[in-house]
Amino acid sequence: MRISVIGCGYLGAVHAACMAKLGHEVVGIDVDERKIAELSAARAPFFEPGLDELLKEVQETGRLTFTTDMSAAAGSNVHFICVGTPQKKGENGADMSYVDAATNGLLPHLSPGDLVVGKSTVPVGTAGRLSSLVRNQEPDAHLVWNPEFLREGHAVADTLQPDRFVYGVPDGSEHHAAVGVLDEVYAVPLADGVPRLVMDHPTAELVKAAANSFLATKISFINAMAEVCEAAGADVTRLADAIGMDDRIGRKFLNAGIGFGGGCLPKDIRAFMARAGELGADQALTFLREVDAINMRRRSRVVELTRELCGGMLLGKRITVLGAAFKPESDDVRDSPALSIAAQLQLQGAVVTVTDPKALANAARRFPELHYESDLDKSVAKADAVLLLTEWQQYRDLDPYALAGVVASSRILDGRNVLDAAKWRAAGWTYRGLGRP
Repeated sequence: MRISVIGCGYLGAVHAACMAKLGHEVVGIDVDERKIAELSAARAPFFEPGLDELLKEVQETGRLTFTTDMSAAAGSNVHFICVGTPQKKGENGADMSYVDAATNGLLPHLSPGDLVVGKSTVPVGTAGRLSSLVRNQEPDAHLVWNPEFLREGHAVADTLQPDRFVYGVPDGSEHHAAVGVLDEVYAVPLADGVPRLVMDHPTAELVKAAANSFLATKISFINAMAEVCEAAGADVTRLADAIGMDDRIGRKFLNAGIGFGGGCLPKDIRAFMARAGELGADQALTFLREVDAINMRRRSRVVELTRELCGGMLLGKRITVLGAAFKPESDDVRDSPALSIAAQLQLQGAVVTVTDPKALANAARRFPELHYESDLDKSVAKADAVLLLTEWQQYRDLDPYALAGVVASSRILDGRNVLDAAKWRAAGWTYRGLGRP
């Protein structure tokens, strides 16, 4: 099939490459000339494992091109809207200006029978509104909402072999004309057994918001338990193991730490609360305010634990922060708890050095006042305390005996509870985890 992908940021670039991998002829469209130039040269403008290799592979087949010209969408059968929906400045709601601009820019290039497919995470009600615009422009075109469920660091696999497809069509019927078209787009993964669910527009829009809200709630729950464990002298990791064996609960996302960040969970739960308020259902989601508050409180808690670790004073202490990205296998620093903690420590007088395998350039743009060091050995030299805040594998694999010979004081705060506490203590380190004795 001929496919256009409007918006070539994180979601769009991955989606375009994967659709070409599935055999379709794809054009990716974006207003950012630098981004298009990078993608045209088979270089992703962000770090995502396997994406550069995939871009090179599919571009060599001639099935994938990139352009800044929206008219290139003409002639495609299916048009994916993959632009961002960031949080509005000074508000909780989602900024829909990019989605609206992409849709309006696409309208003049629609033909009868075309399918417009929304993948962006949007407030419920957006699909109905945009569907009217599409029908007014081209009565024989259809709009479907097909939410994405990508995990950064696993985006290519999550696109080619997702755990489910969700189709939101106007009438919620399996017999809607758009269903067969999307089935053709996703023919390969569907043939491999990936399940699909067909539903109405509002339900499909709510799937992503509800899923992210549930994951955020689960993370904040175990972090709240970590606070209780610290007060009671209990171990939150063993607690999580025990309750995670209950198959009604499960062990995934029950890892206490410094909290969640990134470009999705924080802004999505806030936008969900804002939209519920607009619909008169704000009381239903008041619990998400506490989920958000618990998450943000983790950051100040790590600052206080670092102060304790350094003998009650941060002023002049040399602190090395291992990790700038909000999660490993990513260079995304949006709402990164690691960077937020580093900035707070510096504000309180610490001398902070941040290191990360992939995210330092992005981090420096966001917090230019911090000191960054790409060389891990140099970053920890003469440190009074080391904070592991993003659980890259190379940090998990650090040798505590070798590291002890480099730092000024053998003190470590394990912000992700991924290190072997007994091993580090045996090597002479003062080890502090979150919610652990």
